[in-house]
Amino acid sequence: MGASWGGLHALETVLSGLPASFRTPIVIAQHRSADSGSSALARMLSVRSGLVVADADDKEPIEEGRVYLAPPDYHLLVEMGAFALSTEEMVQHSRPSIDVLFDTAADAYSDQLAAVVLTGANADGAYGIERVKRRGGVTIVQDPSTAEKRAMPDAAIATGAADYVLPLEAIAPKLAELA
Repeated sequence: MGASWGGLHALETVLSGLPASFRTPIVIAQHRSADSGSSALARMLSVRSGLVVADADDKEPIEEGRVYLAPPDYHLLVEMGAFALSTEEMVQHSRPSIDVLFDTAADAYSDQLAAVVLTGANADGAYGIERVKRRGGVTIVQDPSTAEKRAMPDAAIATGAADYVLPLEAIAPKLAELA
């Protein structure tokens, strides 16, 4: 999942709509500043979710039933079965970048992947959602009319790679159905 401006509310809505028994790992790139504190977002999201939410660590194995966040000021890369962190240059003025997350996840998991683009004020995620679609994954975009900032969903939709454009409240049920 990728989110930017308005992402806290959007992520809380999606995560609170998933059952505590949801086993598919969730990986999130939320744009946040380098000084935002590494565990603050995880604590806020944990309050609304029955799932374990934590910042991902470098070389950490991916486990079922967990929500992993890209730490502030790091790109989160997905490898087969584990994560890697990177401080390479910003992408779309962001680190973490949604495009980087989706691109690496598409390479690792291809048709076993679902990518979700949520609210945001730039085009991050548009390239990544195209990569996920080309590799056979499922793509979901928040309906821009339900987004706090619609630039990111609009950019993802403009690629033509969105399988589903859903109101925010319909994303968790779709993820549960796909899982």
